[in-house]
Amino acid sequence: LADAEAFKILLEMKMKKRQKKPSLPSTVTELDTEDGSKVYVVGTAHFSDSSKKDVVKTIQEVQPDVVVVELCQYRVSMLKMDERTLLKEAKEINLEKLQQAIKQNGVMSGLMQMLLLKVSAHITEQLGMAPGGEFREAFKEASKVPFCKFHLGDRPIPVTFKRAIAALSFWQKVKLAWGLCFLSDPISKDDVEKCKQKDLLEQMMAEMIGEFPDLHRTIVSERDIYLTYMLKQAAKQIELPRASETEPRRYIPAVVVGVVGMGHVPGIEKNWNSDLNIQEIMSVPPPSASSKIFKLVVKATVFGLMGYGCYRIGQRTVQFILSMPAAQSYLQKLTEIRSQH
Repeated sequence: LADAEAFKILLEMKMKKRQKKPSLPSTVTELDTEDGSKVYVVGTAHFSDSSKKDVVKTIQEVQPDVVVVELCQYRVSMLKMDERTLLKEAKEINLEKLQQAIKQNGVMSGLMQMLLLKVSAHITEQLGMAPGGEFREAFKEASKVPFCKFHLGDRPIPVTFKRAIAALSFWQKVKLAWGLCFLSDPISKDDVEKCKQKDLLEQMMAEMIGEFPDLHRTIVSERDIYLTYMLKQAAKQIELPRASETEPRRYIPAVVVGVVGMGHVPGIEKNWNSDLNIQEIMSVPPPSASSKIFKLVVKATVFGLMGYGCYRIGQRTVQFILSMPAAQSYLQKLTEIRSQH
């Protein structure tokens, strides 16, 4: 068969499988574009088994042309890891990971990333469930649908962290770090399901440290705009293959499934009919005076702790050597020699 004929046969099979009136979960929001494309946004909780089922059901029902997930290239590795590996990775936050995060994103953004990883690890430990299960399910199901593309729809995480850091004052940064460092409240699976109406990490941060309007703007509102833009890009009409160059071009509306945290759904709906420009929210502002001060404080603290550690180790080493019998005998002889002179 020619490529165009083969495509036509497979497309017809896909269309037959696609439900005209799909039976969709209550967590799905349906949006339309001007050219007739449809976008089904699945609002999820990032640590929820039922969210994974919602994603699978939606993709099977609508047989999409594109699946867009709330991930960027810096977090794409979670699609390829199994649950056990991710569970282990989330729990093991060590110095090597901190150094890697700082090297990749800078001191402030690296620390912010590790503190948020600590929150994620806390939830992981409490629930025994790794994050991102709904994205892995979306990736698996998309691969089963003919001609279905898979897109990463989130803003790069270093940009988000750097803009978040720049938006906070010195004391807000201290307060945020303090709140995240001392997170220990237990979480149940019922709590997670209740969080379907708001992003889980955002809700926990708000409860721990109060309201941070600027932080909410950079971590949630700006990403609402970015996700909306990526969903609209994915929903452009699809060009059908032509048997020859002389054949006129033909297009059909696209069907898209978006998988995002429930906290982003209201923002996507709000921005859907707006003209979006993402250039402004992709720029990283220069570090403020408070950022420079906080950076110096962090460096001074780290070096101070290292210096104190070396001092304590050196002090203990000297005490240990002096307590040895051979050393005591040698010191006694020196004392005797000095008394003779």
